[in-house]
Amino acid sequence: MDRLRCLAVLLCFSLAAIPLSAQEKPQTPAPSQAGPAQPNAIPEPGHSPPIASNAPRMFKETRLEIIRDFETQLVYSRTVFPMGAKGLQLRNGQMAPNGQQLQQLLALWGPAIKAGDPAHISYVRMYGDHIHFDLNGGPIRRKKWYQRIEISGAGGTPVTGGSDDPIQNPHGSYLDLYFDKYVPEMTAAQLRDLLFPALDFTAHNKEEAYLDTLPPKVKDAIKAHHVLVGMNSEMVLHAMGKPPRKVREKDADNNDYEEWIYGQPPQDVDFVRIVGDEVVRVETMKVGGQKVVRTEREVIIKKPDEDQQAKSEPDMRPANAPTMRRPGEEVEGPKPSDSVNPLPPVAPPDVGPGSTPSSPGSQGPTDNIASR
Repeated sequence: MDRLRCLAVLLCFSLAAIPLSAQEKPQTPAPSQAGPAQPNAIPEPGHSPPIASNAPRMFKETRLEIIRDFETQLVYSRTVFPMGAKGLQLRNGQMAPNGQQLQQLLALWGPAIKAGDPAHISYVRMYGDHIHFDLNGGPIRRKKWYQRIEISGAGGTPVTGGSDDPIQNPHGSYLDLYFDKYVPEMTAAQLRDLLFPALDFTAHNKEEAYLDTLPPKVKDAIKAHHVLVGMNSEMVLHAMGKPPRKVREKDADNNDYEEWIYGQPPQDVDFVRIVGDEVVRVETMKVGGQKVVRTEREVIIKKPDEDQQAKSEPDMRPANAPTMRRPGEEVEGPKPSDSVNPLPPVAPPDVGPGSTPSSPGSQGPTDNIASR
């Protein structure tokens, strides 16, 4: 009888607990009409607040967080990085080297990363007044852990795992972001804004990153697959793709040019003439037989003017520069304002006890030696 009473009490408690558990069960939210939630995207550059002028030095926790956030991240280059041991420096939004110095490095070593190319941030290091970023492994390849192992044999001679000579990385470079006094406290978004002149964190592909570096007129023309007179060969490739045919010839002035031919009859055929690295003529043959020729420059791509820079450099000719003229010979033509004609050299007097100055008819030093 007692057993039946216990079972009845347990059954009553279980029936009373069922609605309570149903009420306490969390309700699953209804799916939103806007679609699935998007992952956290990198904000557009320029939307983060500026760094305060009295910001303290970067804390250790922030330093570790930025290193974890930026290392192994894929970015797109907004400028060209030269090959070799010398990378780029960014200070107050200005790149260095730039202009003629950058062109000389590119002519000497070639580009390691072009504008619009993807690059991996492989290494981040904090220094006193700047942050160092290695791109694509840096200009010098870092050793692997097994290359630092030394094994000693019975004779005690260590055997290393590889050569100690540094290995050049042709596709790697680096970027140094400099500050006035020290590296201040900042967020990851603020650091991305500072790096935006050189690196793009928001581009989704190489084409988008390259278009962001061009003027608006050129950008719109490339999107419309239209070639403008004044573009370079890389812009033509982005606008029209790789040409199916190329022809190399000489013009009436015996200048070499290259003609890129796009299209085939019965469609429109475009003939893009390139001299050096610039489009100088675009000829389009329409389906109806109409020929459209454009030779007037439609866009100006800024280039470092070597002749103008050479003319602007002052003449560093010293006052007593070496010359092939005899002593006392007059200079033909106008004389420089800072030049002074050197005086003719004076023959040294005879040295010796009881020596007297030699007369024009007396013997010289060579005759005295011969007479002895």
